[in-house]
Amino acid sequence: MSKSKSNQAPMTTKAVARIQSGEAKANGGQVSSKGFAARAARAAANNNKNG
Repeated sequence: MSKSKSNQAPMTTKAVARIQSGEAKANGGQVSSKGFAARAARAAANNNKNG
């Protein structure tokens, strides 16, 4: 069962940095443009644009 959107914190640029760092460490320095880190970055960018 998923949480409702109102209970979730918005994605931040600090969280994106942590996610990208972990993905890069796991993949020899590479971060996929189609992976979770990229989706997180887009969400953070939308959060900053909208609010």
